[in-house]
Order: sequence, then C-alpha cells, then structure tokens
Amino acid sequence: MKKNVFFLLISFVLMMSQAKAQSIFERWAELKDFHGVMSETFHPSEEGNLEPIKTRSGEMVQKASNLAKAAIPNDFAKPAIQSAVKRLQKDSKTLHKLIKSKKASDEQITKSLAALHDVFHEIVGLCRE
Repeated sequence: MKKNVFFLLISFVLMMSQAKAQSIFERWAELKDFHGVMSETFHPSEEGNLEPIKTRSGEMVQKASNLAKAAIPNDFAKPAIQSAVKRLQKDSKTLHKLIKSKKASDEQITKSLAALHDVFHEIVGLCRE
C-alpha cells in the first residue's frame, strides 16, 4: 500500500512539473518563439551542423529582441529573469556579428551558441522556481 501511494505521489509531482514547463511557453509567447529558433539551430550544432545558425542568426536576434521588448508575464517578472533576457538579447547580437564577420571558426560559433543556449535554459529554470 505504501509503495502505491509513493508511486502515485512521484507520478503526480512529475506530471505537475511537466505541466508547469508547458505553461511557461503557453503564457509567454515570445519565449516560445525564441525557443523555436534556438531548438532548430542548437540541436543541429550538437551534430556539427552549423548551417542552421549561420543562416538564421539574424532571426535569432529578432526573436531575442521581441522577447526583450515584450511584457514579461507577472509570474515571471523577477529581476533575475529580466537580467537574463537582456543577456540573451545582447549575446544573440554578439553571435550574429560573429557569424557575419566570416572570420569566426566553427568552434567559436559553437561555443557562442552553446552559451546562448545556457542563458535560455537559465530563463526557463528561473520561470519554474
């Protein structure tokens, strides 16, 4: 009996945390839009394919700018999130300039994109708190 209750409790907690993650993107459309470009550029880079980020870095800047200009949902309007959104905007511009310079190595681009990905996940993590 105790094992069943424990299993149900763990299942409930996992479902709630998953529902919370979904609700972040449902309540913050601009973060969801940024995530779309991030996922379609970052995951290929993990396989060594930098073409998506090289062709979409300008779009990444635009999505980050839209995110920075948009009102942050009240539940997420914390100083740490506001700061991370500003870093996301700044770092996406830096990545775009790096790519457009045509002087950056693939390693530099990959490193910059990974750092930008980390900031994105920082924002999502802060929203879950």
